[in-house]
Amino acid sequence: MVTVPTIKLNNGREIPQVGFGLWKVTENTADTVYDAIKVGYRLFDGAFDYGNEKEAGQGIKRAIDEGIVKREDLVIVSKLWNTFHEKERVEPIVRQQLEWWGIDYFDIFYIHFPIALQYVDPKDSYPSGWTNLEGKVVQSKASIQETWEAMERIHDLGLAKSIGISNFQGSLIIDLLRYARIRPAILQVEIHPYLVQEELVELAKAENIAVTAYSSFGPQSFLELKWDKAFNTPPLFQHPVIVELAKKHNKTPAQVLLRWATQRGLAIIPKSTTIDRLKENLESVSFDLADDEVKKISSLNQNIRFNNPRDYLGTLHIFA
Repeated sequence: MVTVPTIKLNNGREIPQVGFGLWKVTENTADTVYDAIKVGYRLFDGAFDYGNEKEAGQGIKRAIDEGIVKREDLVIVSKLWNTFHEKERVEPIVRQQLEWWGIDYFDIFYIHFPIALQYVDPKDSYPSGWTNLEGKVVQSKASIQETWEAMERIHDLGLAKSIGISNFQGSLIIDLLRYARIRPAILQVEIHPYLVQEELVELAKAENIAVTAYSSFGPQSFLELKWDKAFNTPPLFQHPVIVELAKKHNKTPAQVLLRWATQRGLAIIPKSTTIDRLKENLESVSFDLADDEVKKISSLNQNIRFNNPRDYLGTLHIFA
């Protein structure tokens, strides 16, 4: 089994640098999580919006019941969806998500997006998505400060060992740090060679906030969503620079892309549903790219963001 490096958070806790992302794991979720634990994964990155927390928890329970791992061996991650940003809604939904997972606490709990939307009862729509029951995108008046203070209470109650932010950009992070009693331990954002986000990573590093990269394979992560932007962007798996380096190091293009991220000090959460790919992704930490090779991959940057609500909603210009 591969020894996965860890990243130390600003609260002293440590997390595996390579975890398993649960976005779009919609079939046989419990078995997939169980298999991933057997392969060696210890961090599982979920969210209310993924609609699979109960099933993921079943996979974890099976592994614990069989003595493969203990709860304290695992880093379980989830996120606060946009429709629960009001202070009075945060604790109830966190407790509900914990119940779905079958656990007492999250190791990391993020604000999923820096946008507050009109409340939708999970009993009426699960996962509730971006629209209300009338199919409209309606913002609520909850501020990020209000939401963050509710997140701090979640931490105080022991419901989340670490709290973080996802899809936040620089100026908003700087503003949050002005009033945060508990600083975010980790920032999760889209990062791949077409969206390097060098300045944002530098800001996080300067503020001692760890960074997790999602969608490490760029357009590949979005093809199954049938998004035009993904189909119209050259696949990173076939990019000459990536293919050349894969051949040179006798690795797969996927491993090169993942190693590029981890050598930049980022945590990663790739997804796969096959045992071979699960192992391959973990083994991406078993070789090193040269500094000039890392820079060569970074030079592919085109500032192409795939997970942009403006593109699929026509509104919510979060990254403007």
